[in-house]
Amino acid sequence: MSHEILINVTPQETRVAMSEQGVVQELHVERSSARGLVGNIYLGRVARVLPGMQSAFIEIGLERAAFLHIADIWEQRQNGPDSKPIERILHEGQAILVQVIKDPIGTKGARLSTQVSLAGRLLVYLPQDSHIGISQRIEDEAERESLRGKLQQLLPQGMGGGFIIRTMAETATEREMQNDIEYLTRLWRDLTEKSASLPAPSLVYQDLNLAQRVLRDMATEETTKVFVDSRETFQKMQEFAGQYTQNIVDRIEHYAGERPLFDLNAVEEEIQKALARRVDLKSGGYLIIDQTEAMTTIDVNTGGFVGGRSFDDTIFKTNLEAAQVIARQLRLRNLGGIIIIDFIDMENADHRGAVLAEFNKALERDRTRLTVNGFTQLGLVEMTRKRTRESLAHVLCEPCSTCGGRGEIKTAQTICYEILREIVRESKQFSAREFRILASQSVIDLFLDEESQSLAQLGDFIGKPISLQVESIYTQEQYDIILI
Repeated sequence: MSHEILINVTPQETRVAMSEQGVVQELHVERSSARGLVGNIYLGRVARVLPGMQSAFIEIGLERAAFLHIADIWEQRQNGPDSKPIERILHEGQAILVQVIKDPIGTKGARLSTQVSLAGRLLVYLPQDSHIGISQRIEDEAERESLRGKLQQLLPQGMGGGFIIRTMAETATEREMQNDIEYLTRLWRDLTEKSASLPAPSLVYQDLNLAQRVLRDMATEETTKVFVDSRETFQKMQEFAGQYTQNIVDRIEHYAGERPLFDLNAVEEEIQKALARRVDLKSGGYLIIDQTEAMTTIDVNTGGFVGGRSFDDTIFKTNLEAAQVIARQLRLRNLGGIIIIDFIDMENADHRGAVLAEFNKALERDRTRLTVNGFTQLGLVEMTRKRTRESLAHVLCEPCSTCGGRGEIKTAQTICYEILREIVRESKQFSAREFRILASQSVIDLFLDEESQSLAQLGDFIGKPISLQVESIYTQEQYDIILI
């Protein structure tokens, strides 16, 4: 399906939206203060080896040490059953060339691999490998063999390393493939020379910025236009496209309109919607999306939709629409890891099969690797989506300072009773003339109204006066008891 790419650039951040038929399908945000690390190559230093976990912490110059598991040590994967334990491969203080395969997320450090891969537009170069792989999205067997043969003919005699042929190579010319081979081998040569002269830990190679990655990874034959609202970025993208993606050069346009590019295409509105917990369906149903540390859960509800011929028909239509909307939301929010979808229960096995088929079809447009396991015995759909970068919510939001990310706070009544218990405790420990309660307006209002009798009873019980004071800057859960 044809699509447009919109790029909004400020000195602080770059935002990218991909739009199909006027509907935003993907959003990407990269801040200059916190560029993603995936693809970066470092000369790291082994900080600690953990034999019990068969892993190691590697210093790469970040705030937190990065994590390397034995399964991500390339030499070990090659040795198979003859592989050694990690404590016989690595030792503290050792310098090691590593590549980031997962950004730091939450409390977890970056995940590393010792197998380096360098992505071009059409090919991925694997300098330590000798294998030629082909993207799983190219399904036609004859096409796969043809591409493998074409690449083998283009490789220089005696050249080391392997390649993965990306989906975009299907329509590429031999000259474009040749350009990719030359660019990637030159890049590997330059960074190996650079790493030989650097101390550990050091950054050896940084992946392309977001605007350049758009041309490498997102722009295809189906891209009708790439609009950029920064003249400087537009010029840099044209230079980059001139070298590596010449068929896209004419489609890159500088947007110089008065109205902001994202406002004009209703992208700002979509960003706000993509941060909401509730997503409304056109039929009247809705989704509830909850992101947790362990997984993302998506609940489908009929809401106000009663338009079907029967109850089963209403549920079926809601689930069909939800399947399409969920596939879009996964891309829009960049949700990854384990995802559990609770479609509305369907008794009819044909309905379940049709909803699953619709969901799989809608997911075909997703460029991220995913697996869908179908319905479980409890009627849930389990799936995984490869998580390499932070989700949109993690980039743009932080846990609420009032509720600490729980999504709810204690009621004013709960806080009132906590305060009453605290005063009893303190009256037994300390001898004070008076106890003064400092709390939020809602808590003080409750003490003056519904809980006034409770407060009077407590004053009689401890034999001391209790006064109240509103602190406007306190949240509902905050309070202090002052001894006077």
